[in-house]
Amino acid sequence: MQARLDGRAVIVTGAASGIGAAIARQASASGAQLLLTDRTGDALAALARTLDAATCIADLSDPAAPEAIARACTDRFGRIDGLVNAAGLTDRASVLDGTAETWDRLFAVNTRAPFFLMQAVITEMLGRKAPGAIVNIQSVNAHCGAPDLAIYSATKGALQTLTRNAAHALMADRIRVNGINLGWVATESEDHMQAVTLGHGPGWRAEAERTMPLGRLITPEETARLAVYLLSDASAPMSGASIDLEQKVPGAPA
Repeated sequence: MQARLDGRAVIVTGAASGIGAAIARQASASGAQLLLTDRTGDALAALARTLDAATCIADLSDPAAPEAIARACTDRFGRIDGLVNAAGLTDRASVLDGTAETWDRLFAVNTRAPFFLMQAVITEMLGRKAPGAIVNIQSVNAHCGAPDLAIYSATKGALQTLTRNAAHALMADRIRVNGINLGWVATESEDHMQAVTLGHGPGWRAEAERTMPLGRLITPEETARLAVYLLSDASAPMSGASIDLEQKVPGAPA
């Protein structure tokens, strides 16, 4: 069975760039009708034009954003068949230097917003007694995480648990919920984080890739192929899975 989404109305968050944009392109190529959302407009609008997709500008740190996004999808398509929670913040904070402000900011976007988006989407699906699929973009850091990613890792660990909890609660309703624990992905935001925010300069990627088994980082397109597979009937009845998309096996000897 091919991973097709023909005619399905799918929400993709964080769609203006990087992983979200790659998922939007792959979902569109697989036949989905898309509601793309991000906190900024120009890049999102440009992508939406190429994919003939609807858009909703929303800041996921706003508690009202999930309901507004879900409503925008139902207003445009009359239903919601799928959701990809791809948006996220990767601010650094360790056990020693993490602050309450960083904790609240990361949990608001990485955990609270996906939870309430799931709630809104699932409520719509249950109201129609319709099946559906949700994919949460998580992180291999959910297993433990690097020292400077303590708070980020906690947000992704929480999201992984919510993924399994929702899958368990909704299996009989034919609503599947799965997650992807991503490793190191080559995105625009990661380039800015490494080169500018962390001060590693323009050569950071070449240096990082020398340490990788495949000699490169994971690509957004590889993530997108797995996300669309999990959205599609090709992955049924899989639910409650958190798949490690990484080139290093967690738990293996270094």
